[in-house]
Amino acid sequence: MAQPGPARREHRQRRVRRDPRHRRRGDGHPERDADIPLSETGRRQAEALGRRLAALPEDERPTAVLSSPFLRALDTARIALAQTPYAASGGLEPRVDERLRDRDQGAFEGLTHVGIRRRFPDEAARLARVGKFYYRPPGGESWTDLALRLRAFYRDLAAEEPGGRVLVVAHDAIIVMSRYLVEELSEREVLAIEKEPVANASLSRWRGDGRAMRAVTYNDRSHLDEAPATTVPDASASS
Repeated sequence: MAQPGPARREHRQRRVRRDPRHRRRGDGHPERDADIPLSETGRRQAEALGRRLAALPEDERPTAVLSSPFLRALDTARIALAQTPYAASGGLEPRVDERLRDRDQGAFEGLTHVGIRRRFPDEAARLARVGKFYYRPPGGESWTDLALRLRAFYRDLAAEEPGGRVLVVAHDAIIVMSRYLVEELSEREVLAIEKEPVANASLSRWRGDGRAMRAVTYNDRSHLDEAPATTVPDASASS
C-alpha cells in the first residue's frame, strides 16, 4: 500500500440504527441506504464526537475533513464540526469523496444470512466456497473491491494533503479496511478484527512518522459517556 504520508490520519465511523420497519420513500419505494438520516441518538453521538474534537490541542486539530456521501456520515461530520471553535473560523468544511461510501451489498442489501440462504442458495454455496474476503455478491462489492478503492483514495489523499491532519468520516467497513491497508494485515487478521462491531461515532487514529503509519487507537468510545455507544445489529449480510 502507498502510505498516506507523514500526517496523522483520523477515521470516524458513523452508522445509524435503522427503524425496525422497512423504511420507504413517499413514492412507496424502499429508502436508499445512502439517504437514511441520523437518529436522535446518532445526533447526540455526533455532538459528543465534536466536543472531543473541540478539546484537541492546536497541533492535533484536523486540517482537512473528508466524508462519505451517505447522508448519515455527512451529517455526522457537520454536527461534529459545529461543536468546535475552530471549524468556522478556519473555513473547515467536509468534502465528499464517493470512495468513502459504505460497502455495496448488491442483491443482498437488507437480507440476513438466513435470508440469503433461502433466496440465493447457489450464491450462499459460492460464498462458503470462495470465502468471505474475496466473495462478491451479485451487483455488490467484495472486501477486496473495497480495498482497491481505498488504496486509490489514500494515494490521492497523500498527494493532496501532504503533512496534513485529516479527519475521515465514514462507515465500519471503511474503518476495518483502513486497518487492513495501513497496518498491512493479513486476510485472517482483518477478518478477526471485523468480528468486533465498530461503535457509532467511535474514533480510530493512525499517526505517520514520515516513513510509515502506526496505530494510535481503534474503536475508541471514551467520549461517548454522555451519549452511550451503540452499534448497528447487522440487518444486512456481512459477506
